[in-house]
Amino acid sequence: MIRNFFRHIGESLKNMKRNGWMTVAAVSSVMITLVLVGAFLSVIMNVSKLASGIENNVRIVAFTNLDIHDQSQKIVDPKDNAKQIENPNYKKIYDQISKVADIKTIKFSSREEQLKQLTETIPTYKLFKGDANPLYDAYIIEASTPGKVQSVAKNVGQISGINKVNYGGSNTKQIFAFAKAIRLWGLGGAILLLLVAIFLIQNTIRITIMSRQREIQIMRLVGAKNGYIRWPFFLEGAWVGLLGSIVPSVLMAWVYRVAFISFAPTLHTQQLTMYTPSEFIPMIVGIMVVIGVLIGSFGALLSMRRFLKI
Repeated sequence: MIRNFFRHIGESLKNMKRNGWMTVAAVSSVMITLVLVGAFLSVIMNVSKLASGIENNVRIVAFTNLDIHDQSQKIVDPKDNAKQIENPNYKKIYDQISKVADIKTIKFSSREEQLKQLTETIPTYKLFKGDANPLYDAYIIEASTPGKVQSVAKNVGQISGINKVNYGGSNTKQIFAFAKAIRLWGLGGAILLLLVAIFLIQNTIRITIMSRQREIQIMRLVGAKNGYIRWPFFLEGAWVGLLGSIVPSVLMAWVYRVAFISFAPTLHTQQLTMYTPSEFIPMIVGIMVVIGVLIGSFGALLSMRRFLKI
């Protein structure tokens, strides 16, 4: 059994060498197809990751009324501005928010912190100081799941002392719909492209087998079983797929590194990330090698069916 297996491997390599140009044609077909498959999968996988990042970065911002100082233990005495008193409503709003269901995290952002962040982006806001600060204290809330954002925002908005709640509204719904569409259509597109790849490679390998139809007939005349005839062609198809995946793998590794270096800094400023080269390249290379070997070997088996019928 093992001896026959190694014999079939040797036969498959000899056949590839013997059918030089046909082998080159088959390998080239696999190569071109895998470049398209790799490029498509790279885009879909990273767009899906970015969509998930956008989806998961949706935050609820609850702005408090101007006269509310929820995080201040002491406040100015309304009767005497020179005197400070204990804040009777200290963390009252925070406690009510924390009781709302489906909340993951709550972070307080004072109007001063928001103004500082805003002036770093828009210098003209440096004009607003002290009482001229037009911003509100706010609680930045993260829901337990993206699907709970709307309900959490609605419940927080009903709390006394909350001026308004911002979570993106219809834009958030569009983001969720976009993320869902990317996953659905991306999966469908990948499957369709793989079917096209199998069809193209199967036909290319079929041409190489047709050129050796006489060889197959002779093997059958001397009593060779179908399984014995299939093995060299099966292994030859696997070799074709493996060889055809080398150049696309190297190309994808190089292109992805360049793309990551170009886009990563911009995406980082928006708290979004692509797959890092160290995690993505082994994954995409592995996928392309497996796809190449599978469609090459099984493409050979499918192409041989008509020649092995009695």
